[in-house]
Amino acid sequence: MIHLRLKFKQNSLCYLLLLGMSWKVPGKMLTLYLHGFCDCSGIIERAGGSMEEEIGELRNSFALSDAFYFYKKGLESIVDDQVTQRFSSEELASWNLLTRTNQNFRYISLRLTIIWVLGVFVRYCILFPLRITLAIIGLSWLVIGTTLVGFLPENSVKTWLSELVHLTCYRICARGLSATIRYYNKENKPQKGGICVANHTTPIDVVILANDGCYAMVGQIHGGLMGVIQRSMVRSCPHVWFERSEMKDRHAVTSRLRAHVAAKTKLPILIFPEGTCINNTSVMMFKKGSFEIGGTIYPVAIKYDPRFGDAFWNSGKYNMVSYLLRMMTSWAIVVNVWYLPPMTLQDGEDAAHFASRVKSAIAHQGGLLDLDWDGGLKRGKVKDSFKEEQQKMYSSIIVGQNGISSCSQSTKVE
Repeated sequence: MIHLRLKFKQNSLCYLLLLGMSWKVPGKMLTLYLHGFCDCSGIIERAGGSMEEEIGELRNSFALSDAFYFYKKGLESIVDDQVTQRFSSEELASWNLLTRTNQNFRYISLRLTIIWVLGVFVRYCILFPLRITLAIIGLSWLVIGTTLVGFLPENSVKTWLSELVHLTCYRICARGLSATIRYYNKENKPQKGGICVANHTTPIDVVILANDGCYAMVGQIHGGLMGVIQRSMVRSCPHVWFERSEMKDRHAVTSRLRAHVAAKTKLPILIFPEGTCINNTSVMMFKKGSFEIGGTIYPVAIKYDPRFGDAFWNSGKYNMVSYLLRMMTSWAIVVNVWYLPPMTLQDGEDAAHFASRVKSAIAHQGGLLDLDWDGGLKRGKVKDSFKEEQQKMYSSIIVGQNGISSCSQSTKVE
């Protein structure tokens, strides 16, 4: 009988999953100790070792197959998945008086309830109308100002006026969110002819970065109000907008971006290589397309303070209107922005490794977890190529160990 001895919190998911599980092994009595699998709080505590190290430990301890390694990893994913939890709001250590929709809420005191009611009055009846007014003024100024500047001939005056209009608009919109922004290492700010890449938490990342400098935006052409704003912006500044059919053509996108970067007088391109919003705790895989363009990469790390408001946009749960409503009724948007030293492609380095190196630098500076998972898993399944990679890795371990054992046997014979 194989016994599983785990350290877990009573009534935790580990307990429910593993209670009563056993296997019969003829002629042997084996015990599997998964020390460190769960800590006393019921949260997964992973060892952090590689496949080679962990399978090597199993081989030294047991005469069983390596299925136990994959069994353990499977249970870890069931109890505490590293991917899906990045697409939900991060948990706070204490309540910030912003909501009472928590299922685990319990009445504490009359004084706390009164404070919460006063906070609701201040946020919805005082701050919210002022913020809506500022947002309308900022967007109106953007449309009107960029349209008027667009009629001027191409010269230095038009460039200066365009940057002035954009900066003014974004700063008014930031006031509409009560944004408090701290910029660090401004000597590393993105320069013209370069590419600015940053981790992505919310659509207002654009507003946060554009408060300290102008950027050329990259995106798909939309209709309605967003389309009006895009058409007015492109009249005064060389933003890069794509049709839906063009966005699917990787070569067309790359060629247009390369042409923009080649013109050293144009504004730096702002790109979010993750391709989706992550919940302010991690940085997920950077798409390599942004790093195949060439030119200098200017990494930027963005970290929001969740104590004053949740900036993460869960697009699967909230549409844009309801999300902006939540943002404008929060206490404030407090954020730190770090400009990292510029980085370039090294000799013998491909775009994928370059993207990973930039991602690691951003994660380290922002105090975020560095994950290799693709943010596309938010809406899709794991690619077969990733499964095949794990299979090849395991097969190489088996082949390598068999090769070592055969060599040792031949040595003994000699």
